[in-house]
Amino acid sequence: MSEPNVVCVLCRRDQDQVPLIAVRFKDRDIWICSQHLPVLIHDPAQLAGSLPGAEGLAPADHHD
Repeated sequence: MSEPNVVCVLCRRDQDQVPLIAVRFKDRDIWICSQHLPVLIHDPAQLAGSLPGAEGLAPADHHD
């Protein structure tokens, strides 16, 4: 039996559809799928509305 609300914070797909990664943020467990993990790393502002406080997260600092 799966936990309730174990879905990607962005696309809402569950663990039967995509691999999910657990992330802890502001004392809350969230789940993000492997497809959307780059969003969390490179453009976390896209999670605004889905993840409280995401608009204050800075994207990864790249030195390419």
